[in-house]
Amino acid sequence: MTIRTEQPSICRMCHAACPITVEMEDGKPIKVTGNKASPTYHAFCCSRGQASVEHINHPDRLLSSMKRQADGSFAPIGIEQAMDEIADKIKALIDANGPRSLAAYFGTYSGPYPAAPPMLGSLVASLGSPMIFASATIDQPGKDIANAMLGQWKAGPQAFADADVWLMLGGNPLVSIAGGIPSQNPARRLTDKLKDGMKLIVIDPRRSETAARAHIHLRPTPGEDSSLLAAMLHVIINESLYDAAFVADNVAGFAALAAAVEVFSPAFAAARADVPEQQIIDAARLFATAKRGVATGLTGANMSGHSSLVEYLMLCMNTLCGRFVRAGEAVANPGVLLPRATPVAEAVAPAAYANLGEKLRVRGLAQSASGMPTAALADEILLEGEGQVKALIINGGNPVAAWPDQEKTVAAMKALELLVHVDIKMSATAKLADYIIAPKVSFEVPTMSLAVEQLENFSYHWGLCEPFGMYAPALVEPPAGSDLIEEWEFYYGLAQRLDIGLFAYSLESKTATAREGRDFVMFDMVNKPTTDEVFEILSNRSRIPLTEVKQHPNGALFPEAIIAQARSQDCDARLDIGNTDMMAELATVQHETTGLAGYPYKLVCRRMKNAYNSSLRDLPKLVKTKRPYNPAFMHPDDLDELGVGEGENIVITSIHGEIIGIANADKTLKRGILSMAHAFGDVEQDDRNGSLFSNGSSTSRLVSTNDSYDRFSGMPRMSALPIKICKH
Repeated sequence: MTIRTEQPSICRMCHAACPITVEMEDGKPIKVTGNKASPTYHAFCCSRGQASVEHINHPDRLLSSMKRQADGSFAPIGIEQAMDEIADKIKALIDANGPRSLAAYFGTYSGPYPAAPPMLGSLVASLGSPMIFASATIDQPGKDIANAMLGQWKAGPQAFADADVWLMLGGNPLVSIAGGIPSQNPARRLTDKLKDGMKLIVIDPRRSETAARAHIHLRPTPGEDSSLLAAMLHVIINESLYDAAFVADNVAGFAALAAAVEVFSPAFAAARADVPEQQIIDAARLFATAKRGVATGLTGANMSGHSSLVEYLMLCMNTLCGRFVRAGEAVANPGVLLPRATPVAEAVAPAAYANLGEKLRVRGLAQSASGMPTAALADEILLEGEGQVKALIINGGNPVAAWPDQEKTVAAMKALELLVHVDIKMSATAKLADYIIAPKVSFEVPTMSLAVEQLENFSYHWGLCEPFGMYAPALVEPPAGSDLIEEWEFYYGLAQRLDIGLFAYSLESKTATAREGRDFVMFDMVNKPTTDEVFEILSNRSRIPLTEVKQHPNGALFPEAIIAQARSQDCDARLDIGNTDMMAELATVQHETTGLAGYPYKLVCRRMKNAYNSSLRDLPKLVKTKRPYNPAFMHPDDLDELGVGEGENIVITSIHGEIIGIANADKTLKRGILSMAHAFGDVEQDDRNGSLFSNGSSTSRLVSTNDSYDRFSGMPRMSALPIKICKH
C-alpha cells in the first residue's frame, strides 16, 4: 500500500530559503511546492525549487567519496579513510610550506547549509592560514567596500514595504530571486507595491522582466553606470532636491561630492551612456522627491567595472536623500535567529576598507572589507615562491565554471598538490580534484533560516524583510548503500585528526544593520555534536531561541516593535559621501573610454531561470522546455546585420580570448549588446567540437584578471566587455 504524506521543509536551491511542502511517497520525496501555511513567502517556490527532487535524485550524483588514482581515473574511497589521508597531506604541506599554503573557497552553495562555512573557515584559521576566499568578491564586492567607506546608519535603511520609490541597477530579481526586491516572493511584493503607487526606476540595457514593469527604464551603454549615477547626483545637488537637514546633521563630504559630479551634467552623461538627457533628469527628480525608498545595485552593476564606485555612488544617493530609519520609527526585522536589533538613528563613522590583513603577492591586492580577492587566488596558486598556495578546499562552489579567466583557473587547479572538492557530482572542478567528498544534501539534512537572515549584513534588502524564522528537520535517509557525510562533519573530522579546535563567532547586536562578532564559542572536539547542537551554537544569542522556532513546523513571524532611538548626545560620527579614493576614481571616469576600437559590441551578463550560477541546468525539469546551453542573445536586427540565423554559431572574441556561442534573438536587448550567462563551460572544453550545446560557452574565457580590475577587491570587468562577433 502506497503511503503519501506532506512534510514542511526549506528549499536549499538558493539563498532565498523558501518554505516548501514536500510530497512524500513511501518515505521518498516526489514533488515540491510552495508552503501555503507559511507566512511571508505566500506559498512562493520558483521553478528551481520545484526541481529539488531531481537535484537530490540526480542520476550523476556521487554516493561515495572519490579519490584520484595514479592513472588519473577515480575510485571510491571510504569517508573515514579519506579524512585520514587528507589530514595527513594537509599536515605535511603545512609543515613543509607554512600555514599560508592552505586555502579555502566558499561558493554559492555554502549558504543553504549554514553549519559548513563556520566549520571550514574555523579549520583553516585555526591552522594559521589567512587564505579564506568566497564568491562574494567575484560577484558584488563593492557592497561591503562602499559600506565601509560611507559608514553605517545604526537604524538601517528604509524598508521596501514602506517605499514610495525604488531604484534598481543591473539586476533582475524576478528571475534571480536574490536582492533588489525582498526574495520572499519578489514578483508578488513588487506587484503589490506598484498597485499601492510605488514608482519603480530600473537601469538596465535590457528590458528584463523587472525593467518591463518600471515607470522609468534607463537603458545605458554597458559600463556607463558610474557616469549615469554621477549625473543623477548632479541633478539632485544642483536642484537642491536632497534632504538638507539630514545632510547638515549627519553627513560629511558634501562639498567634495558636489565638486566631483559637477562635470557629469545630464547632457554629458546622456552622450556617454546613450540615454535621453531628460530621462536622467526625470529619474533623479522622481527618486529624490519621493519620501521613502532606496537605490540598490545587483550583479550586473558590480560586474560591469568600477564595482566599488558604483555601489558607493548609490549609497551617496541614498544618503543625500536621507533614506534611513529615523528616531521613533520601527525597524522592519528586529531579528529572529540573529540577536535583537538595537537601532539608533545615528551614524557610525567610516571603517577601514583596504589593506585589512593579509597582503597578496600579485597586483598589490590585499584583504579588503569584502574579504580576500578571489580573482587573485589562481595567481597565488600558480606563482612559485614563498607563500605559494599548494592546497585548496572548496565548499559549495565550482571555480572552473565561476571564476574569471577559465584557462588560468584550470591551470591553477591542476598545479595544486592537494585539491579537495566537496560536491555531489563530477563537476568541472571536481574532475581536477584529488579527492571529491560526497555530501548529504537537501532533505537529508536539517537546516534553519539563519543563513538568509544573515544576508542583511551583506547589503540593503537582502536577507529577510520580516521577522520570519524556521527550522526544518531532515526528512529522508541518504540512499541505501551510500557513504555520505554532512559538510560540517567532514571539516570537524579533519580538525580532530589535525588536533586543532574549531570555533563559531558569538554574535552580539550593536545595530540593526551591522551585527559584529564580539567573541567566539569553542566546539567540543571530543564529543561530536549533532547538527542541531551546532545550530544552537550558531544562533546562541538569537532574539528568539531556536527551540521556540522549532515549535512552528511551517515557520512563523515573531514580531516585536523595536523603535529606533534618538542619536546620543556624544555621537559626532558622520556618513562620508566624499571619500577621497572614490572622488579620485570618479574623476578618471569622465576621461575613460569604455569602448574599444575593432570591438564594436559589448558582452553583458544575465540570469537564467533554469540555472543557479554553474548548477541546476542539467536537471530535466528545468531544461526540458528551455535551452540546455548558454544562449548568445542579441537583438534581431544585430543578427540580421551579421547574417546570422537563430541557432547558428557565432565566434565571440575579446582582447583576451575567444569562444563560440549559439545565437538567439532577443528583442528586449539594446542594440550592440550580446547577453550571456556566466558560470558555464567544462574543463579544457573545445568550443568548436560541439560540446558547447551540452556544457555551454564559458564567458570567463573572455575575461582577464589582470585588466580593468577593482583595486580593492581585485574583481575584473566581467560584464560590459568589448567584443567583436562574426558568423562561425
